[in-house]
Amino acid sequence: MFLAKKMKNYPLSSLLVAAIWVVCLIPVPETPLNEINFFDKWTHFVMYGTLTSVIWFEYIRRHKKSKTFRWKALLMGGVLCPVIMGGLIELAQAYLTTCRSGDWFDFLCNSLGVLLGCILGLILRATLRG
Repeated sequence: MFLAKKMKNYPLSSLLVAAIWVVCLIPVPETPLNEINFFDKWTHFVMYGTLTSVIWFEYIRRHKKSKTFRWKALLMGGVLCPVIMGGLIELAQAYLTTCRSGDWFDFLCNSLGVLLGCILGLILRATLRG
C-alpha cells in the first residue's frame, strides 16, 4: 500500500527508478560510444542526477503550497534512497548477472549525480519560493 501510494504521487520518479534498474541489469551492446573515455561514468552521473532532480521536483511540486514540507523526508527519499539504490545496483550487477560487473567507480559517479540533483533541487526550491 505504501509503495503504491508513493508510485502514484511520484510517477516520473517511479518510472525512472524502474528504467534505471532495467537498463543497468540487461546486456549492453557494443556501440561506437564505448570508445569515448568515461562514457559509462558520465551515463551513471547523468542518470542519477536526472533521477534525483525529478524526485526533488515532484516533492517540491506536491508540497509547494503546503506547510508540510519536511526536509527529513526529502533527504531520505531524494538523497539517501538514490545513493542506496546505486549501491544495490552495483552489487546486483556483480553478483546476480553474468553480463554486467559491479564497479565502485560507477557507484561514485551515481553518488555525484545524486549530489548534482540535490543542488538543482535546492535551486528549484529557492526559485519557487521567490
